Amino acid sequence: MAYDENTAARVRKLLAGQRYVAEKKMMGGLCFMVNNTMCCTVSGRGGMLIRVGPEAHARMLQEPHASPMEMRGRIMSGFVRVAPEGYQTDAELKRWVKRGLDFVAAMPAKTAGRKATPRKDASAKSKVAAKAKAPPRGRAQKDPRR
Repeated sequence: MAYDENTAARVRKLLAGQRYVAEKKMMGGLCFMVNNTMCCTVSGRGGMLIRVGPEAHARMLQEPHASPMEMRGRIMSGFVRVAPEGYQTDAELKRWVKRGLDFVAAMPAKTAGRKATPRKDASAKSKVAAKAKAPPRGRAQKDPRR
């Protein structure tokens, strides 16, 4: 199921004044990233996913049209699913997107992309073992014929 293009356009309009906004197709919908951190998603299953953080999760579930976000049978604390009825007006949508922005603003900034961690060469042990068996460099071996 494709995400709601109309809702995505409305979210784009709300985030137009924000810096460092990117869109990524993920989690079955269109995810809006702010400062390389997920803020909200227009879901392909209908509705929106809003990142509110684990501390606000229970409180946000008390809001009308909000329910827990479930992924592969697990409840994802820190995210809520909001039914389309919960953001019909521009004011309601703005309130939900602002909650996602508030959570992102409270997080430390991330850098774009992941840095590769250096890996040890798998053959490093065998190279060390080979060096231990090899004669030291720079020394000439005695000719057994002499």
